[in-house]
Amino acid sequence: MPSATSSFAEVIREFGNTFKTFFQKPGVALTITFMLLYRLGEAMLVKMASPFLLDAAEVGGLGLTTGQVGVVYGTVGIVALTLGGIVGGIAASRQGLKFWIWPMALSITFPHLTYVYLSYFLPHNLILINIAVAIEQFGYGFGFTAYMLYMIYFADGKHKTAHYAMLTGFMALGMMLPGMIAGWLQELIGYYHFFIFIMLCTIPTLAVIPFMKIDRNFGKKKK
Repeated sequence: MPSATSSFAEVIREFGNTFKTFFQKPGVALTITFMLLYRLGEAMLVKMASPFLLDAAEVGGLGLTTGQVGVVYGTVGIVALTLGGIVGGIAASRQGLKFWIWPMALSITFPHLTYVYLSYFLPHNLILINIAVAIEQFGYGFGFTAYMLYMIYFADGKHKTAHYAMLTGFMALGMMLPGMIAGWLQELIGYYHFFIFIMLCTIPTLAVIPFMKIDRNFGKKKK
């Protein structure tokens, strides 16, 4: 019967081997870069979307009530996000991740223009605000499908569950690091220029896509 010491040593050895095999995977550096950059703009936008909707026009916000924000972002936005994810999953199952990676990357970045529009014109029309938020959230849901599918694709193989868990760590890091500076940056340059800066963040997101190597059949629903 193995001793507790030998069992613990085996666990540590296996734990180290899991990390080792992850960082030995082909294209791991590109994958980590992708994980950190794909949601760069969204990571900052999501931190400031609600404050923007709530803040008064004097400071560049839309001046909505808490209840209105609950409907706009917490109801309409969530429904649009869910629909975007469903449509993204259906699309990927038909033609695969490789076919959809560019449309999905554009979908998760360019709808941020709706916030540039809102912060410039500061509309009072609640229907228009709902439409703008719904467009951005639908794009996020649709584009996020590529992110999740690529995590599954890269994690495949030995230790795939542990490797997928490690990728979720990088996913969280990709949201946390940009989010840490979002509030400071917005106070420094204001909402309008902040959303312009978010549009500039689409450049590193899209710049990494041409280098992604994906099996053209991955994600397709098997007949």
